[in-house]
Amino acid sequence: MTPRVHLTTDRLHLREWSPGDAEAFAAINADPRVMEFFPAALDRAQSDALVERFRAEIATHGYGRYAVADRATGRLLGFAGLGHPDFSAPFLPAVEIGWRLAREAWGQGIAPEAARAIRDHAFDALGMDALVSFTAEWNIRSRRVMEKIGMTYDASADFIHPRVPAGHKLARHVLYRLAKADRVIR
Repeated sequence: MTPRVHLTTDRLHLREWSPGDAEAFAAINADPRVMEFFPAALDRAQSDALVERFRAEIATHGYGRYAVADRATGRLLGFAGLGHPDFSAPFLPAVEIGWRLAREAWGQGIAPEAARAIRDHAFDALGMDALVSFTAEWNIRSRRVMEKIGMTYDASADFIHPRVPAGHKLARHVLYRLAKADRVIR
């Protein structure tokens, strides 16, 4: 069965997950550079469980975190999409926009391209009014993507991530926001 494509950009298909994605996604999640801003890389079982969680989100909400595939080759590049953070923080509840790409996809504008498609889908097709995104304070690459898609850093909402041990170098997180009314199409 061919996975359903939800969104298409010039270079990408943002689609449902297929069984053939598991190995490539596990390699992405095992890469220490890709997982630099997470407490640990994922093993194969954890990566497979994450794909199942993403599938369930899409089935439940009609949207979620999609597989990002190169349109020309079909190769899995990672994921991008929308999620509902399931921890406690002052800015929640909110819908989060996020992404994770294979290292070989970095530096090519793929993350902003996928994120813009997700952003526009959230606002235009799904009728959402606002999105958030967050990352470890020193994750400059992700912060740049947030800025490229029009998000604004909300310094008053920085927080200690409750799933990261206090004092850990990744505990302090920054929050970015974007309201539909503030979106600039670029």
